[in-house]
Amino acid sequence: MPVIAPMPAARPARISNQRDGADDTVAAGTTVDHLTETYRAHYRSLLGLAALLLDDTASCEDVVQEAFIRVHSARKRVRDPEKTLAYLRQTVVNLSRSALRRRILGLKLLSKPMPDMASAEEGAYDQLERDSLIKAMKGLQRRQREVLVLRYFADMTEAQVAETLGISLGSVKAYGSRGIAALRVAMEAPV
Repeated sequence: MPVIAPMPAARPARISNQRDGADDTVAAGTTVDHLTETYRAHYRSLLGLAALLLDDTASCEDVVQEAFIRVHSARKRVRDPEKTLAYLRQTVVNLSRSALRRRILGLKLLSKPMPDMASAEEGAYDQLERDSLIKAMKGLQRRQREVLVLRYFADMTEAQVAETLGISLGSVKAYGSRGIAALRVAMEAPV
């Protein structure tokens, strides 16, 4: 069995007593009390800074709160308490930039509707109109319905409709005008 050499003794850590504990906290970083005072004194100015960078109040408040949280968790790295405000300002600016980047990325990733695509509301309204038109068409006389369907839905000329149905051109015009008048009355009537 191999013999393991003992590790060299580490330098003993300095154990502070209660008398100089406050001095050690300041030397180790920004104190919680200093951060609380900074919060009370500069919250509004930091909120104003965020408002210049962002567009809505809720986001500004979130950014400033997050900045204080981050500075609080990193307070031991802020050696000079006088630089706490500068560190907070820089954190607000960075968080504002990040928020704007996320918004821009979100806008880029949103699916864009096709330019000629109707919205859901327009589609529902069109469906209701189609349903009422079909119902009104079913209420027309057979010959009027045939003339209107061939003329307007099949996109035939009056002469083609007359030839298809085996009636005169005058009859096509008469059935067409009477059918349209009957449709107007049926479509305007309350359902």
